[in-house]
Amino acid sequence: MGLNDTASAERVHIGFFGMRNAGKSSVVNAVTGQELAVVSDVRGTTTDPVKKAMELLPLGPVVIIDTPGIDDEGELGAKRVERARRMLASCDVAVLVVDGARGLAAADRDLIGQFEARQVPYLIAWNKSDVKEARAAAMRLAETDEPLCRHVVSVSARTGSGIHELKERLAGISKPDARQRRVVADLLEPGSVAVLVCPIDESAPKGRLIMPQQMTIRDLLDGGCMPIVCRETELAGTLGALLRPPALVVTDSQVFGQVARVVPEDVPLTSFSILMLRYKADLIEAVRGAGALDRLRDGDRVLISEGCTHHRQCEDIGTVKMPRWIAQHTGADLTFDFTSGGDFPRDLSAYDLVVHCGGCMLNAREMRSRQAIAAEAGVPMTNYGVAIAHMHGILRRSLAPFPEALAALGD
Repeated sequence: MGLNDTASAERVHIGFFGMRNAGKSSVVNAVTGQELAVVSDVRGTTTDPVKKAMELLPLGPVVIIDTPGIDDEGELGAKRVERARRMLASCDVAVLVVDGARGLAAADRDLIGQFEARQVPYLIAWNKSDVKEARAAAMRLAETDEPLCRHVVSVSARTGSGIHELKERLAGISKPDARQRRVVADLLEPGSVAVLVCPIDESAPKGRLIMPQQMTIRDLLDGGCMPIVCRETELAGTLGALLRPPALVVTDSQVFGQVARVVPEDVPLTSFSILMLRYKADLIEAVRGAGALDRLRDGDRVLISEGCTHHRQCEDIGTVKMPRWIAQHTGADLTFDFTSGGDFPRDLSAYDLVVHCGGCMLNAREMRSRQAIAAEAGVPMTNYGVAIAHMHGILRRSLAPFPEALAALGD
């Protein structure tokens, strides 16, 4: 897989923020070497976040996010500002573009506070450094706030000065996840066989596998393992054709119960959704959250959230199957709300449970941010795979490959 084939969720997300007319879009264009953002002297030209997946040397595969001005005005402007701030949830690195001639405004400092509170690595692109007023303001900042100055890179979008240094500094703070995340290969010894159950129905994309299936296959190959792929209808025959039992079976969560009846009890079994959650966020929290499924009562409210947007089928898992399964499991008269894509409420106080998809189209920071929002609100949050396994009575079995998560279940 080449750099340009890297999924957006696996790329470093770099968000560019700043006040209107700070030259933010001009800096974005200078960094990318493309006319990615519309540039104008009119304040507030960027009205919505603009995303672009690309290769940016020396960083590699990235997603560049150009956001509206954080000082936009009026009712519509306030909505744009809120959308810009929401982008922080998915940013691995942030760049605050400042009009160096004007210096740091209160809105800039507020945004810096948010970077630090969210622990987002950031740089301050001190733009218009070719203007003497900007150079003088930078010197004054160095005299009054030396710690903040360590984040400053003097640039000029007009002349290109400092842009190379900015990219080098971005590469320096865009470090890989310290956990060295793996999808599945760390659970198996090289040479192990893993059977992957991939249903092909009307919800499956034509001519290809879905992202979690692709990622699992690739990670197994990278780990020197041998993936064998089949549908649930051929699972029994596949297992029977093997000389010895597989080291692991991974299934689509929608057929969890059916697959569990076919796979011998002594063969580890889990789902793509559970693997994705472990890869991107906190599996233990989702396991704890699943217990709320047993406590739902009439009138409770459940949010079902997906990280992607797609054409809804008649038996769509998020809007049809999950509500039906949860209602059957609880026997309660519940209210369900739905969100998809980048929409996720900042206020979850109205909900008694959040059930999220595997998050394959979201990056790890976004998934962890959503879990943090739920935790702060005291609202249990689980995911499709964990919830389905719980409702089928096979959650303990599906967590056997993950001892720490299994321990969270207790006795």
